[in-house]
Amino acid sequence: KLNIEVPVDLDGERLDKVLADLLDVSRSVARGLFDVGVEVDGAQAKPNTRVSRGSIVSSPEPPERQELQPEPVDFGVLFEDDHVLVVDKPPGVVVHPGSGRSGGTLAAGLLDRYPSIAGVGAPGRWGLVHRLDKDTSGALLVALSAAAHETLSAAIKARQVQREYVALVRGTLKPPTGTIEAPIGRDSHSPTRRAVTRDGKWARTHYQVTRNFEATDTSLVRVRLETGRTHQIRVHFAAIGHPVVGDQAYGGGTSPVESPRVFLHAAKLTFEHPMKAEEIVVESPLPDDLAKVLGRIEAAEGA
Repeated sequence: KLNIEVPVDLDGERLDKVLADLLDVSRSVARGLFDVGVEVDGAQAKPNTRVSRGSIVSSPEPPERQELQPEPVDFGVLFEDDHVLVVDKPPGVVVHPGSGRSGGTLAAGLLDRYPSIAGVGAPGRWGLVHRLDKDTSGALLVALSAAAHETLSAAIKARQVQREYVALVRGTLKPPTGTIEAPIGRDSHSPTRRAVTRDGKWARTHYQVTRNFEATDTSLVRVRLETGRTHQIRVHFAAIGHPVVGDQAYGGGTSPVESPRVFLHAAKLTFEHPMKAEEIVVESPLPDDLAKVLGRIEAAEGA
């Protein structure tokens, strides 16, 4: 049997979805594994069992599982040593395979450039300790050794890795510094969207406005995640009436400002090195596509 640890970003998900994502198979194939027997932390489980991050899932090998194949994927490197890598993820790249989709992922690119990463962490997610949405760019933390993966995963779980983002949102935020605290769960109207829901997972987002733009009625904000729920920043800002510019899914696509994608960038990571008592701070500059959007807004403000 395969023994796989549930990663942070699948905390609270159904077990059949977790298996589909981690094993890179369809949901129907994942459900078929329960005919043989799937366990969570040593106890028999059902497809609709909700699992927690850190739990160990024991599953038979799926009959049509496709191993992650290395392939060249373009990405920059912001920090690297023998144990830790911080990638500068480009927009439009999916971080890891899921539900039968495997081509062109960052995980495949990591395996191509760092073959020894195979066996570090979960299959199909070798080295990864957290993720970014497909259209979000910026700093992504990767473990290059098993020891580093264990320590960094625990640090993510304990909220000891500080993740800061830059976002452009609609409207003027008042107060200019604040905290959004609202539970996030699945949107009952869409299988891919999230929403603020009464029975969702607790989530907290801190923000500080760095500049207001009256001409375009937008605000540039610095955002720090205390939790790391799927689409958290996008859902939280949409929930308070200030969706992220360019976010078609959550109401930011109708902004007078044209953006080629969601204006959201993972700008800074702060963490303790897993193998030595040293604080590591890594920053990712705003990429060209978002810098051009910001330049147009600044020009409009000065007109």
